[in-house]
Amino acid sequence: MKKELSLSSYLYIGSMLFGLFFGAGNLIFPVHMGQAAGANVSWATLGFLVTGIGLPFLGVIAIGLSKSNGLFDLASRIHPYYGYFMTVALYLTIGPFFALPRLSTVSYEIGLTPYINPEYQIIGLAIFSVLFYGVTLFLSLKPTKILVYVGKVLNPIFLVFLGILIVTAFIRPMGTVAEAPITGNYVDEPFVSGFLEGYNTMDALASLAFGIVVVQTIKSLGVTKPSEIAKDTVKSGLISIILMGIIYASLSYLGTMSVGQFPISENGGIALTQISQYYFGSLGNVLLAIIVTIACLKTAIGLITACAETFKEMFPNSISYKMYVVVFSVLTTLVANVGLTNIITYSLPVLMFLYPLAITLILLALLSPFFRNRQVVYVITTLFTIIVSIADLLNALPETVRNLNGIQSFLAFCSEYLPLFTIGMGWILPASIGFIVGILISLVTKPNPRVI
Repeated sequence: MKKELSLSSYLYIGSMLFGLFFGAGNLIFPVHMGQAAGANVSWATLGFLVTGIGLPFLGVIAIGLSKSNGLFDLASRIHPYYGYFMTVALYLTIGPFFALPRLSTVSYEIGLTPYINPEYQIIGLAIFSVLFYGVTLFLSLKPTKILVYVGKVLNPIFLVFLGILIVTAFIRPMGTVAEAPITGNYVDEPFVSGFLEGYNTMDALASLAFGIVVVQTIKSLGVTKPSEIAKDTVKSGLISIILMGIIYASLSYLGTMSVGQFPISENGGIALTQISQYYFGSLGNVLLAIIVTIACLKTAIGLITACAETFKEMFPNSISYKMYVVVFSVLTTLVANVGLTNIITYSLPVLMFLYPLAITLILLALLSPFFRNRQVVYVITTLFTIIVSIADLLNALPETVRNLNGIQSFLAFCSEYLPLFTIGMGWILPASIGFIVGILISLVTKPNPRVI
């Protein structure tokens, strides 16, 4: 018998997906972008939405439509070894090494730093991170409850508090968008700058992890037919991206209007603090602390759950799911105490390397019916892409590393002969050529029987 999900089920799953995606970076990056983009905020926001909601939506849909069991299954279409490499690299990036530690550090710096003496900041962060990931650990031990925790409880609370701030700001704007100054790359390349700013959310990477969480949630509600699971994934994902799109755009314009009252801040966290204090005084700090902490907590639950489930599936003879939750929680707590600035600095080269590979994998999964899932198309496209991904990684390293002779010569060659490389999008042409070459090879060779 065909199982039909109710409207409330779609809303809850969509709310859960939104809650998983929308963490600390999703709050602070669009605000800072809005401040820098000024009067060009519309174009910048459009670019940000492509990577901020467009790619994550496609990632979730790719998992659902490809009928894969997650990122490892999908990446293994290139090669099983590549499946292990891509899965481990991506989950460690969105997990304990970068995205997860950032959640507690942002919560701490926005919510508690103003009230703690500078000499006690280190121990303050240590205590807060232990408490934060202790709660995350407890709520992640029962993954079947994730729909309740995130979709029905934390996310509605978060939306109420954030809505109060946004509505107040639009009723009483601090400045006009048309008169806001435009700075940096947003003067000449607002769309591309916004597009690259969306990388910082890490949501396109996370979508390949959260996609299977959505699929499993739908299955737990009684839907078993693959085609129906795919349709339900699309419907739930639409709810999520509509919410994210509205909030991203609102936060971007909120940032732009704020330069009518404040100078451009060093980061979006400082800007949000200033905005909250402007409208609500000391109560604004409390409001912002609640918004940020809830946003970070719900995303942390999703990331810990996804990481633990994936590593347990990839390495079934290792430790239990609950032990993986404990390991990732402890490791994340340790990395969090490195500090927010260092986490962001170290994450940029990794993001520049992984994002092109994730984007091409998502697009290949969506287009796979047209080339009959031929392995050669996956392989050639990825090979052409990974060369430029390595160049993007090197280009994002500290200047002292970039200036080494061999690296400098390689980057100079890429800058001169590879279109769009200097703006971080040099992978587009090689990936397109690799896709075409893969298609041509597939037309003259027999299909690999191992490929699904």
